[in-house]
Amino acid sequence: MTESTRKPDPLHGVTLKAMVEHLVERYGWPGLGERITIRCFTHDPSVNSSLKFLRKTPWAREKVESLYLHSVAHPRKSKTSQEAAP
Repeated sequence: MTESTRKPDPLHGVTLKAMVEHLVERYGWPGLGERITIRCFTHDPSVNSSLKFLRKTPWAREKVESLYLHSVAHPRKSKTSQEAAP
């Protein structure tokens, strides 16, 4: 593939820390632990402990990246936009 036909990487420039923080903000630790069942999200979770685990565990990082891409592609409607709708 040439550079002009290559699809841009949707994760380019997004740090793992930014992904985890976004997911925690959107789902909370309990919701994130339900969606991706790994101990760093279910037992005494923190961003730093999660980052340590995810950097060493490719399969878990792939799950986080996949959920992040899904959450960005399907943003939640804000309460103000729901109230404005008829």
